Amino acid sequence: MDSQSPGGEEAVEEEEELEASVEEPENGQSGKPVSSSHGCFLTRRGITLRVLLKDGLIEPGEGKLSIYYLGKKFIGDLLPDGKIQWQETGQVFNSPSAWATHCKKLVNPAKKSGCGWASVKYQGQKLDQYKTTWLKKHQPNVQATDVSLVSEGEEEELVEEEEEEAKEGKTPVSDSMLGKKMEEKKRKHQSKTIMDQNINNEQTEKRVEQKNRTPVCYASLGSRDSARDPHTLVEVTSFSAINKFQPFNVAISSNVLLLLDFHSHLTRSEVVGYLGGRWDTSSQLLTVLRAFPCRTRLGDVDSAAAIEEEICQNLLLRGLSLVGWYHSHPSSPAAPSLQDIDLQMDYQLKLQGSNNSFQPCLALICGPYHHSNQGVESKISPFWVMPPAEQRPNDYGIPMEVEMTYIQDNFLTSDVLHEMMLLVEFYKGAPDLVKFQDTWNQDQTYLDKLKGSLACRTPKDQGFNHVLEQIYSLLKHIS
Repeated sequence: MDSQSPGGEEAVEEEEELEASVEEPENGQSGKPVSSSHGCFLTRRGITLRVLLKDGLIEPGEGKLSIYYLGKKFIGDLLPDGKIQWQETGQVFNSPSAWATHCKKLVNPAKKSGCGWASVKYQGQKLDQYKTTWLKKHQPNVQATDVSLVSEGEEEELVEEEEEEAKEGKTPVSDSMLGKKMEEKKRKHQSKTIMDQNINNEQTEKRVEQKNRTPVCYASLGSRDSARDPHTLVEVTSFSAINKFQPFNVAISSNVLLLLDFHSHLTRSEVVGYLGGRWDTSSQLLTVLRAFPCRTRLGDVDSAAAIEEEICQNLLLRGLSLVGWYHSHPSSPAAPSLQDIDLQMDYQLKLQGSNNSFQPCLALICGPYHHSNQGVESKISPFWVMPPAEQRPNDYGIPMEVEMTYIQDNFLTSDVLHEMMLLVEFYKGAPDLVKFQDTWNQDQTYLDKLKGSLACRTPKDQGFNHVLEQIYSLLKHIS
């Protein structure tokens, strides 16, 4: 791992020192116990991946190594020099400890160590077991009791990881190779990975819109249960309720909320889109500046790929990063489902997986037509997922309510107006297009409802109203 590689610095330094002292013996027999007048032997701590490779106990190759932690699986390539390359980002780590610590901190920032040799598996078997095999072969008279580098608490955690992995079975692994391109292209590939995953999930698990879904309290969920409906809605938890501070600040543009609200109103089916913006590490401020609706239908892979490529290009041209996503619950509460929570946790890992420092990923849910909404304004709920406690790795992630600062734009940009027109054209003639002339509530039509909700998100300059009226007239005509 080079000087820029994150995580596990102490473990890296320690193992580098060990490699320097044990892998260049004077008698030239690398990987063998060193015989000298002092009777020097390798201890379990002194056995490195390079030793195991030189002795033929393991072989280099792609996807040979894996870590499973709190429901997330990480895959690494074992390089010929004994280093580990994480497939997700292309980052190289000197030791199992460094890689394990880095990966675990992505899931749980409070994690202090990785207990790498007991956590990392080589072709499904713990690396620690290969150390034992090496010792039995080369130092049969050395007792194995001098060895464990894992604390009592870590041993309990590892048992829980094994139980969780056995319960969950094989987890699909992303085939992305982020971080191997130039800096400009890295952001694009990172964005597309998340988009691809969302489209795939939308295709394989079509979202069911149930009007009478009532969110449940997170505390009532308990451990993961395969029999539980993945569309179960969950109430968000405030950071203050658990005596914590929100780990980042969020500022969001009124044009972002206007466009995603407009998109969510158009159809009785769920919609999805992505959020572009900037992350300032010094101020810990996430600024959301653009919404990018996905004009796609479930199962339309070709169309989805084209739209995703268009969004990636737009992000690059505007110098923006992918900072989150949004979707709608047309007639249900704007609360995350269990499926949403798992997706969001995956996105959080992907967005920060290629960076040395923390980078947040924001999720927004828009509920335009739920009966509990007060007035005509759609309910838009931002959330972020906190990993479960380490002692409860089988629990679901905790959906946390995110506080945002609303920034009213000066004017409605031509980009937003153009996107609105494209959306109208896309949904024209669709069977799930909302009939805007129908009555929504008492004496208000669905078009009245849409106008009222967007009026809460308009910019300071009202000179664009005539353009919006043209769009409203078109909606009335096509529905």
